[in-house]
This record gives sequence, structure tokens and C-alpha cells, in this order.
Amino acid sequence: MKLSLYLETSVVGAYLDNGDGFRRDLTIRWWEHELGEYQAFSSVLVQRELERVAEPHRTGYLNLIKPLAQLELSEEVAILAEGYISRGIFHRKFMADAFHVALASFHKVDYLVTWNFGHLANVRKQARIRLFNTAAGFFSPVIITPEFLVHS
Repeated sequence: MKLSLYLETSVVGAYLDNGDGFRRDLTIRWWEHELGEYQAFSSVLVQRELERVAEPHRTGYLNLIKPLAQLELSEEVAILAEGYISRGIFHRKFMADAFHVALASFHKVDYLVTWNFGHLANVRKQARIRLFNTAAGFFSPVIITPEFLVHS
């Protein structure tokens, strides 16, 4: 059985990012050569965030996630995300990040893959998420950047 991963919006965005060559090249290499080793998911949340991107990138981004299965948003996911907000793990203005974590947690996805260091790939934030999820009886995904999933 393949390990599962949830691709948060920043990973999709890095695929076509001309501003950070290292991040773009690593993301492309990983996506094209290694993503198939995982059961990969996206979500309607990622899709909606990408739909707000201007062309010419919007269509390219949406085509990247089209073949991925989507994690379902549910009332339980919303309640879990609200729990992160109410405990101060995420500020309300970063509700989308709370939803990304809640989606991966509720659906028991092994890895939440992100380039968002400020709000997701952050060891202090991850420790707080783990503590909250454990106390609430939820799974805690490993929050990781693509570079840690690249084979040497």
C-alpha cells in the first residue's frame, strides 16, 4: 500500500514559480519522477485557491491537480479547523491553512506537503497541532516540504 500525501496549494504554485528557481526545479523533479510513488490528494480548497490565480498560470495549475483525488470537505473537517483557530494554533485570517491541516488530519493522510514555512512547515506549529490532534483523538500528518520526499 502506498503512503498518502495531500498537496497544499503552495506546492502546486511552486511548479510554475519563476521567482524561486530552486523551489520550482525541485518541485518539478519530485512531481514528475516521484509523486507517482504516493497516493496523492488535493482538495476543493486547493482548487478554489488556484482559481483565484491570474492567467497564464491558473490553467496550468488546475491541470496539475486535475488527475489527483480530492479529499472531501465535511462538517467534521470544519469543526477541527475551528478547533485549531479557537486554540490559537492558527489565526483566523489563516483559516485556509487550518483547513489544509484539518483535511489531512481527518482523512488520515500520511504527509501534508507544503512550501508554507510560516504557517505549516514550522516545528512549533506542528508540535501544537500534534498535541491538539492527540488530545482530540485525531491523526496527525507529517507536515513536510517536497525536498524531504526526494530520493537521493
